[in-house]
Amino acid sequence: MSDKTEKSTEAKPRKGKGLLIKAVAATALLGSGGGGAFALMRTGVIGGGAHVKEDNNPKLVRKGEEDPYAPKSDKEGEAVHEVLGDGGSEYRTAYYVFADDFTSNLKNSDGLIQVSLAASTRRDGRVLMWMKKHELAIRSSMLAVLADTPEEEVHTLEGKERMQKRLTDAINKVLTEREGFGGVDAVYFKSFLVQ
Repeated sequence: MSDKTEKSTEAKPRKGKGLLIKAVAATALLGSGGGGAFALMRTGVIGGGAHVKEDNNPKLVRKGEEDPYAPKSDKEGEAVHEVLGDGGSEYRTAYYVFADDFTSNLKNSDGLIQVSLAASTRRDGRVLMWMKKHELAIRSSMLAVLADTPEEEVHTLEGKERMQKRLTDAINKVLTEREGFGGVDAVYFKSFLVQ
């Protein structure tokens, strides 16, 4: 009879233990699901996206569209020029013309370079306003680029193109440091003199 008693106690599963395991598993699933949903909502993947950071950088302006940030010009000879046309790019181009020439020594040379420059952007007028606002820092950075240019480079077309790229990068670096966004597409020579 003792054998029957041992078998009957071993064969009976405990009902309380199985219920406890199911409750813990259900709680863990709910917790991980809720945490995942919370993370997706915070990142803006699902939900209203209330916490999504809005892109507030200057936007490209299509030809014919009004630029809400366009600088107002009452003066003749203003530093900002806008070019509109039917062909080419679908975006309008605005130019910022530096009022004063840039004069610098050339790297490891007795030679001097004097250039008149303009910069272009297809973005809204904030880029132009920032260029005017930070012109002193931009001029300083551009003069450093000119002073770091070897004389051999200013006598070839490829060298001049590399200089234009470095000048563009210099402006965008200053604007990015100060305003969080560059936006200048290219730098152009209005005049170019090497002595």
